[in-house]
Parts: sequence; C-alpha cells; structure tokens
Amino acid sequence: MNHTQQPPPADLPAIDWFRHPALRPDLDSRAAAAAHQAQLTKPAGSLGRLEALALRLAALQGRPRPRVEQVQIAVFAADHGVAAAGVSAFPQAVTAQMLLNMAKGGAAISVLARHLDADLDLVDLGLATPAPTHLAIRSTPIAPGSANLAQGPALTMAQLQQALGAGHAAVLRARAAETDLFIGGEMGIGNSTAATALACALLDQPAAALTGPGTGLDAAGVARKRAVIEQALALHRNGLGDPMAALARLGGLEIAALAGAYITCARSGLPALVDGFISSAAALAAVRLCPGAGDWLLLSHASAEPGHRAMVTALAAVGTEAPLLDLGMRLGEGSGAAMALPLLRLACALHNEMATFTSAGVAAADADA
Repeated sequence: MNHTQQPPPADLPAIDWFRHPALRPDLDSRAAAAAHQAQLTKPAGSLGRLEALALRLAALQGRPRPRVEQVQIAVFAADHGVAAAGVSAFPQAVTAQMLLNMAKGGAAISVLARHLDADLDLVDLGLATPAPTHLAIRSTPIAPGSANLAQGPALTMAQLQQALGAGHAAVLRARAAETDLFIGGEMGIGNSTAATALACALLDQPAAALTGPGTGLDAAGVARKRAVIEQALALHRNGLGDPMAALARLGGLEIAALAGAYITCARSGLPALVDGFISSAAALAAVRLCPGAGDWLLLSHASAEPGHRAMVTALAAVGTEAPLLDLGMRLGEGSGAAMALPLLRLACALHNEMATFTSAGVAAADADA
C-alpha cells in the first residue's frame, strides 16, 4: 500500500490502541484510478455511482486497480440485560439459538457468505443462556450479556475495553488473511433498543424520533420500547457527553466490538462495508472516538428502521456516502452489507477489465465538442 501513514504496532496495549488516528486515503492511487477510468470505452460518468465506488476503493486500498475478492464477515453475538423489559418480540434464548444456526449454515448471513465466497467469523462475546458448542463459533465471553441499561450502565469500562478489543482482534485476523474488505454483523436480542439509545445520545435526539419496531414489535411494543429508552436516557443524562461513556452506559458487547472493528479498519487501512441500524450506531460511535474513521466506511443499505436516516445523515458529515441499496431490510447479521457486496465487485470488474479507447480502437469523445 502507498498510504501516507503507517499503522502503529498491532501489539499496542488494549487500553490505548483505539486512540491512534485513522489513516488517510491514498489520493495518488485515486488520481491514477481516475486517469485510467477516463480512458475506458464509455461516456464519462455513465456508470454512475459504480465509477465513484471504484475510485474510492482505489484510494482506500492504495492501488489504482482495486479489488474485493477476499472478504471477511465477522458476526459478533451478545445478549442484553434490557431484554428483560420486554423490548423485543423474541425471547433472549434466540441469541444463542441463532448463533448456532449461523454456525450450521442456516441463517441468512450464512447463506449469503456461502454464495459470495466470503469467510464467516462468528464471535460469541457473552450470552445469557449457555453458549452453543460448535467448531465454527469463536467463544470469547466477556460477560453473560450486558446489564440493563435502563437501570444502570450496560457495561463496565473494563468490559467495554474488552469488547472494543474483540473487534480489534477480528480485524487483525482479517488483515492476516489478506482481506480486501471487512463486513461486521451482529446478533443479540434487545440490541435495537441499545443501538437506539446510543444513537439518541450521540445525535442528541429524543427517543420518539428514532425508536422503531426492531424485530417486529407492534404499536404497543414500540411504545414500551420507547419508554424504556427514555428512562435510560434520563438515568444517564449527566454521563453521556463523552462518546466512550455513552457507549459504556447505553451500548452492548457486540455494538462495542463493531465500533472497535471499524476503528481498527480505519487505523490499519482496511475498507469496511457497514450493515444497517445496529452497525450504523456502532459506526457513529467509532467516528466520534476516531476522527477520520468515516473515510473508511461504506454504507451498504438504508435500513427500514426509522432512526437510520438520522444516523446516515450524521455519518455523511464525516466522510461516508449515501447507502448503496434500499431494499426495506432490517434483519441485521451483516446481511444488508453482504447484499451490497456484488455491487462493489462489479464496480471493480468494470474498472479493471473494460477496454480503453486505445486498446479497443474506439474513437474517444471530442474534448472540444
């Protein structure tokens, strides 16, 4: 790579690694990619956002011919104490059950990873019910889920640092595998409540503006969820000014791991494709903790959750672009990001494999016309 900075050593103390700055995109590689793209046999701009995607990936990967062949999908699973408040349509035992389903290949993200030939890294960070045993599950429990954020801090600072470190470690594994692109996913009953509360704190928005149905709550369920979030925001009102404190008080183990992963991507020069609502809340925390991290994040799709638009707007202000897809999805797991992966691959294929005007013997456009 031709990045203008080199990442700090991978063995930094766990308490300090996330405080280092993001790398800067390689503008020389972007300029070389743009010069190449200008010679391709098509009218300038005719491939729309696919052209911009190729140029952005060139800058992030430090090469004029970007690629997204090797992809790592890391799914972080953890439970949430706030589930006891009845904020989800599913029981908490579903977190462990779905993690095992992913390991056996039956979940949506498992199917997508298989068909996209992407590596799937399943990470158990702490489940309320006994963790499933499977060779495909990386068991690194920090706690049996987070505490109830409506009654106290969701995480201790030590737990938060461990969760951030778990995301850091996942990206280091991806880097060791020479990954071209990182996708983060999550699984945890109650995590849309935690993500909404965190987004409210980071965006200074009321619960009513961002609360949605999550896994499928009816109107009464949404009202109950909103009330729980309002209670949490009121309880922690005086401790939400710092993004690290907000993440500890209102987040969850898997949300913090995603934030740690995005920060590590930005610090080590690895583009990350961000999933939907939960992942965007983690991305928002990441860019508040690591200035410049937004340059390394690509938003995959517009979530059907009503609060996602506000997060997209905030992320756009720090370097991200509009989501690539809008399919009405709200599953999580990294599924929306996986759905957008073929677009990135096709953008690179067009950029790298189309003929130039010279090689094809096609007359170029008249610059003076």
